[in-house]
Amino acid sequence: MPGILGKKIGMTSIFDADGKLIPCTVIEAGPCTILQKRTQERDGYEAVQLGFGTKSEKNVNKPDMGQFSTYNADPVQIVREFKGFATEDMNSGDEVTVEMFEVGEMVSVAGTSKGKGFQGVMKRHGFGGVGGATHGQHNRLRAPGSIGQSSYPSRVFRGMRMAGRTGGNRVTYKNLTVLRVIPESNILIVKGAVPGNRKGFLEIHKQAK
Repeated sequence: MPGILGKKIGMTSIFDADGKLIPCTVIEAGPCTILQKRTQERDGYEAVQLGFGTKSEKNVNKPDMGQFSTYNADPVQIVREFKGFATEDMNSGDEVTVEMFEVGEMVSVAGTSKGKGFQGVMKRHGFGGVGGATHGQHNRLRAPGSIGQSSYPSRVFRGMRMAGRTGGNRVTYKNLTVLRVIPESNILIVKGAVPGNRKGFLEIHKQAK
């Protein structure tokens, strides 16, 4: 579906017409520059390549700088492709703005979830711990317990829930309602939470009605 790139500003809350307090997320959505247009004849599919953010030339490697020079565009921080646009009237250098969204429509927002480092099984998977403090478990209250079998099959199955690095994954939140669109500030306000930290990059996709 068509969409736009943005950056999470933070969460707040607003009142609706009935006086109900609604939690929401403020997103800086666009403007995004069209770097390249994919066509059915050349690429086998139709899409547009959008760029968002600014980046100093000294921080761009030569291959990427060559691509930006080909597009006659300034270096950007993030590049993503979006399908579903009507590409007939779109060309490199054009801009996609937050005005593509309307109040009340549904969107899905994808981003990188907050990284929480190496976590144990209780925080990572919601385990209840082993036994209780009154049953001789003086140092195993947060342990995972048994993870394998005896003589057969004598191994730990793949996918066993264990401690490990948590967060930092691509996550998509769906069915978020657009509450406000403020074109002069490139601001999009959606109901509820979206993935990631403040200042994290996001992909906002329109959802089919």
